[in-house]
Amino acid sequence: MTTETFSFQAEVQQVLKLVIHSLYSHKEIFLRELVSNASDACDKLRFEALQNADLYGDQPGLNIYLSADKEARTLSIRDSGIGMSRHELIENLGTVARSGTRKFLEALSEDKRGDAQLIGQFGVGFYAAFIVADKVSVTSRRAGSDEAWTWTSAEGGNTFEVSSAAADSPRGTTVTLHLRDDESEFLDDWRLRSLVHRYSEHIGFPIHMRAEKKGDDESDDAKAGSNEWETVNQASALWTKPRNELSDADYQAFYQHVSHDFGEALAWTHNRVEGNQNFTSLLYLPAKAPFDMFSGRDERKGLKLYIKRVFIMDASEQMLPNYLRFVRGVVDSDDLPLNVSRELLQSSRQVERIRGALTKRTLDLLDRLANEDKEKYDSFWQQFGNVLKEGVVEDNGNRERILKLARFPSSLSQSADDRVSLDAYIARMQPEQKAIYYVTADGWNAARRSPQIEALTQRGIEVLLLHERVDEWMAGYLHEYDGKPLRNVAKGELDADLPSAEADKGKAEQADKDAAPLIERLKHLLGDKVSGVKVSRRLVDSPACLVTGEHDMAPHMQRLLAAAGHAMPQSAPTLEINPGHPLLQRLANEADTAKADDLGWLLLEQAQLTAGAALDDAAGFVARMNRLIGA
Repeated sequence: MTTETFSFQAEVQQVLKLVIHSLYSHKEIFLRELVSNASDACDKLRFEALQNADLYGDQPGLNIYLSADKEARTLSIRDSGIGMSRHELIENLGTVARSGTRKFLEALSEDKRGDAQLIGQFGVGFYAAFIVADKVSVTSRRAGSDEAWTWTSAEGGNTFEVSSAAADSPRGTTVTLHLRDDESEFLDDWRLRSLVHRYSEHIGFPIHMRAEKKGDDESDDAKAGSNEWETVNQASALWTKPRNELSDADYQAFYQHVSHDFGEALAWTHNRVEGNQNFTSLLYLPAKAPFDMFSGRDERKGLKLYIKRVFIMDASEQMLPNYLRFVRGVVDSDDLPLNVSRELLQSSRQVERIRGALTKRTLDLLDRLANEDKEKYDSFWQQFGNVLKEGVVEDNGNRERILKLARFPSSLSQSADDRVSLDAYIARMQPEQKAIYYVTADGWNAARRSPQIEALTQRGIEVLLLHERVDEWMAGYLHEYDGKPLRNVAKGELDADLPSAEADKGKAEQADKDAAPLIERLKHLLGDKVSGVKVSRRLVDSPACLVTGEHDMAPHMQRLLAAAGHAMPQSAPTLEINPGHPLLQRLANEADTAKADDLGWLLLEQAQLTAGAALDDAAGFVARMNRLIGA
């Protein structure tokens, strides 16, 4: 059998059209790509000049220039970098997907590659120019050469031209875009500056534009052109500097720049990771919650991803879990996998490692803040505690760490803002206490006055009051902390958990016997509204309370979800009663059946209200109250 080998064929013109029209989702990306190419050209000259300083000639500076000519409808990007020879123009620009930068990197020794801040890798960024231009010309003179050449091509054609250029052309490369009729926005000075600030603010070389100046008369053009150049980018990246060279004022100023927050950051962490994967992170905790923090968990911004100091995207969704969406800052990697347009981050083990590292750094920062500055941490928790609680549900691997950071008010608190950590709770547990007790409720007052906690507080046992809406969701994942089980006092059987329960066993059994007729009367009256009626070990002052199953949703949460249109499973709670309460004694002794029924229903409805449930018949409740008050 004969086997033949063939080469893949490509319709070059169609491939080029795909690159131009289908690769990039935002046409403004063209400027980022061309400026990145200019930066690479400057960096290549810097490297080659280490061996041959004469390459600089009479142009020692490495700069990038942007200029727009509205009359000619051209936009030019010029650099004073390495430049290209005639052969390099043909080879690099005439072959789609041939990257001169990649070839340059391959020629460098292993120890020098890590020092290079070269950005290009795919060899297609230059062709983004055709997104906005119908013709592109490139004039270039290579450093150390006296010859200059011009490469020209029109989009839609499948050819390009190369001709000699003026001998006095400056070293480096000038890319001139002849803009389409509908792309006039890229001739506006403010638009170009905004794109530089967005994508190229921190590349390592200054980007210059014509300085703006006022006209002599305010009636004239408000901003006339100038022959003077001004730098429009920072040309440095604060996060690349050693921490010992930066002051708190430097960090705060950069926070305001990167977050657009007028206030100061609460705290920050600045780290450089080197090894198999190199990246730098600078993460901030804001002092105040951003206005959009609760607008959408899946449309998050705040953590900016840079690749070698070129802005790629807002990467909060990829680089941080949802429950850390309040974090602001930057992460700058040398080698993350991007798609060809460099607009999307590809899922990979590298991305997961960075995500894990950033999560750990953030939790470390919160740990340090909690241990070193209680006042600041309390301020943080006031703003972001409800968001961090989401991590108890979503991040099983870090659940213990997040619970350590959590703060809750308790039955000993004087206000909802008087919170305690789980470690502090454990430190003051009763000697015989086995569990960490908590209750969920729809509000601070409902929690601290919850009838379910009366027996515990009478025994001097502290109960955590989880009164915010996220707490009921989180409570489903509160199983254990530091070897201690967490118990919701409003769910399931509590008797065996209570200290001194064994000593009270005899009294409890007698109370059950004494209340048996009353229990049967209530069961018959309430029917399937309750799953059962029993004497409570939870109650001291209140007449009754509702208790749900271990895995059932609290009544107040059922009410909220039902109001939002969610179908709720039908599950009846247990009614626990306090036979010693005057209302129960009156019910037990009431001979009038109608009045006894009113008392029985009122008992259930009071328990429903204190649990945050909705009444099935509010008008009936009011009528019963009126009848009993008037009796």
